Amino acid sequence: MELRTYIVEDNATIRENLIGALEELASVKALDWAETESQARNWLAQHDRGWDLAIVDLFLKQGSGLGVLEACRGRATGQRVVVLSNYATADMRKRCTQLGADAVFDKSNEIDALVEYCILQSETARPNA
Repeated sequence: MELRTYIVEDNATIRENLIGALEELASVKALDWAETESQARNWLAQHDRGWDLAIVDLFLKQGSGLGVLEACRGRATGQRVVVLSNYATADMRKRCTQLGADAVFDKSNEIDALVEYCILQSETARPNA
């Protein structure tokens, strides 16, 4: 099953490369993207059941990925939210998990793990009601 994915990443180069890699390698279909917390919150509110996976960076042009995680707390059971950040310290991983992140990946050395995660999710995903 193709994962309907929403990307929250303010770096255009990283975002484009990420979308290209995930669409090619991991059955991901990028629905849309945001560069700020408010854009992400608005999109998520308008598409509450219209996505399977959200990939969120912590540092954005405005606001924070932590606020986006908070906005996802009421998501449907099958929806997943992961953090992809250069700031994936042990403390930040713990904070993200406390806010409801299903996984946290470091941009510098865990992209392969993110791809594997997406593949696993696409194999086990169920359409949202």
